[in-house]
Amino acid sequence: MINLKRHLKKFLLAIPLWCCGQTLLAQDIEYARSVVKTLASPAYKGRGYFGDGARKASEFIAGEFKKAGVIPLNQGSYFQNFNLSVNTFPGKVEVSLAGNKLVTAKDYLVDASSPACSGSFRVYPILRADLENASRLLEVLNEVGDQFLLVDNRSVSEETAEQTSAISQHLEALKSDPSLKLKGLIIYSRNKLTWTTLTEQGPRMVLQVNKADLNPAKLTRIDIDVEAMLIPEYQTRNVAGMIKGSSGLDSTVVITAHFDHLGMLGKDVYFPGANDNASGVSMMLSFVKQFSKKQPKYNTVFLGFSGEEIGILGSKAFVEDPLIDLKKIKFLVNFDLAGTGEEGIKVVNATIHKDKFQQLVALNTANKLLKKVERRGEACNSDHCWFHEQGVPSFFIYTQGGISAYHDIYDRAETLPLTAFVPFFNLMNRFFEQL
Repeated sequence: MINLKRHLKKFLLAIPLWCCGQTLLAQDIEYARSVVKTLASPAYKGRGYFGDGARKASEFIAGEFKKAGVIPLNQGSYFQNFNLSVNTFPGKVEVSLAGNKLVTAKDYLVDASSPACSGSFRVYPILRADLENASRLLEVLNEVGDQFLLVDNRSVSEETAEQTSAISQHLEALKSDPSLKLKGLIIYSRNKLTWTTLTEQGPRMVLQVNKADLNPAKLTRIDIDVEAMLIPEYQTRNVAGMIKGSSGLDSTVVITAHFDHLGMLGKDVYFPGANDNASGVSMMLSFVKQFSKKQPKYNTVFLGFSGEEIGILGSKAFVEDPLIDLKKIKFLVNFDLAGTGEEGIKVVNATIHKDKFQQLVALNTANKLLKKVERRGEACNSDHCWFHEQGVPSFFIYTQGGISAYHDIYDRAETLPLTAFVPFFNLMNRFFEQL
């Protein structure tokens, strides 16, 4: 009877803690969803450079920093300005093939390096196999002149490695060789349409087309009106702040995420970038909230980067002109693509920092949080890269599984599951506590 009373007392004492934990958890995930919804909304215009979407995103993040009492790192400002070059598409983006009006970002994409192009042009269709022979290709180009070439890039037979290499080289030349008279190139394939953003403008219009009900052999005319503008000196900015640690030590933990995305293709089409990387920003801001309430052990710096999608330029600018002492960084974690997690997470630089990776694995196993914590080697594919090259211990971590939307118009807030966001956050919170 006495033992039963004691156990009952423990259970009753635990109820408020369990309830509070669940309530905070619900609030945290709702906050995370609200951040993703905000940043991926039409008002933020894909967080690119046409329409100042990236600038608006930086203002939002700085506002969240200020509400949480985060200390500005740049002489009283959260912002660190830097310049980049960017090719933009600020006006009309209209394409018709043989009288079929195409839907931008659903039926086709304008290559991010394309210059402006307007008019009606003849189209000369050829097969992928026709690209193998350089002499034959030159004959075709002489016939095409300053019109459009269409390459049916669907493979109809097995290719040798040598054939694939030759075709790839010739296709690249068709895109970018300024000595060719060719006005434009249309690449017809069944590949998923994914976009990017680039710092330069190429010599000709390049279109990627994927529309099942078209017969590429019969596409002999294109009507096109695409406005493009290269901005050689566009000013954008990073966002940087800090929460002081309780230890009094000057060691620093750094949490980063890029907030830029691909922006807009014309005035009507934007790329939401919910998973890439509103989700990573949401993870970073969730830690801002966490550490504003429960002081971290070490000084914790939060860095929101612009310019990642265009060549990880924001983090490069920061490392070249750091607002903190890079040598005092105890560890850096970069969150990029944090919105799924059905298949766990992958850790870039796991093979470099083996002890820290094993620590993550052990924490995950002990607390039964994520399905998998997988290792990956070095990869200069996100904002951790420049820090890593300067000797800063760092991980880039991304979630796996779930939706396949990536660099397209379908990476939307309403379809981003945030499946493992809470266990992922809890794992990283334990990791930061043990550093």
